[in-house]
Amino acid sequence: MRIPNRHRGRPITIHVDGRLVTAYSGETLFAVLCAEGIIALCPAHKGLTETARGGFCGMGVCQECRVTVDGMPDRRACMTPVREGMEVVTDGG
Repeated sequence: MRIPNRHRGRPITIHVDGRLVTAYSGETLFAVLCAEGIIALCPAHKGLTETARGGFCGMGVCQECRVTVDGMPDRRACMTPVREGMEVVTDGG
């Protein structure tokens, strides 16, 4: 899902839900997750919706893209730059 023939930062490796994912320095975590086809990030809220939720605004306002990063919950993926070796856990499964 990445645009081909674009200049990118250096490739790095992150861990998402236990699997290795290639990212590029300068990308946000949300961009990497979308490029990997990972769009369900938050579980459904009982009584509100039956389906898992994912990013909506892409600029930190809606907070629908919250994930756990290196053991710290509720990190906004759209506001988090990727870095080598980061461990990401989504709850949208």
